[in-house]
Amino acid sequence: MIMNCILIDDEPVARKLLEEYISDIPFLHLAGKAENPLKATALLSGSEQRIDLMFLDINMPKMSGIEFLRSSNHLPPVIMTTAYSEYALEGFELDVIDYLLKPFSFERFVKACNKAREYHELQNRSGETADHFFVKFDGRIEKILYDEVLFIEGTMNYVTIHTETKKLVVYLTLKGITDQLPSPLFLKVHKSAVINTTKIRSIEGNEINLGKAKVLMSQGSQETVMKLIVNERIIKR
Repeated sequence: MIMNCILIDDEPVARKLLEEYISDIPFLHLAGKAENPLKATALLSGSEQRIDLMFLDINMPKMSGIEFLRSSNHLPPVIMTTAYSEYALEGFELDVIDYLLKPFSFERFVKACNKAREYHELQNRSGETADHFFVKFDGRIEKILYDEVLFIEGTMNYVTIHTETKKLVVYLTLKGITDQLPSPLFLKVHKSAVINTTKIRSIEGNEINLGKAKVLMSQGSQETVMKLIVNERIIKR
């Protein structure tokens, strides 16, 4: 499966190196490049091809990579490429696929690309089914039924899937897994937590009781949670 990608970096040398690296990855096709996010916006909107992945620098004139990510909810999955390690946590909070710290080796680049491909394949595979999704766990692809999941929590570039009977720690971002889960069956109630709304037993304050687990919801999401969960699901039962 070929993935169309674009790269955004204001440094010509960095763009050239990324082009060379991308050309050596058999499942990647470079569909375009830009020297800043403003030009990338035109590139994304004008492309006749679906863009599956974006390599994004952070420190750029006019608009930083972080600001670009915050500006839209409709951007492709992102691998950050930057010389600034202090933005790593913020990048993962924005659910980037991976964070490459310049100068990075080709081996490290391949690892990030493989992670992006796994995410892409999981998205496409989950779109073919209605009651389950797949994750790579312990060297195998494992099928998980939606109804088995209580909640999912994210930590940096890992997620822990809590089911009725087990926990699975998966090398994937929270965005990477929630993008393949149906809404409103699964709802993000905190920057690091997604719940299965059918498992809700009760809500008290900012605490959601899922029976075998309890999850805190953030203050910013309480209004949405109460509207989508309480009004639509609990009251109508």
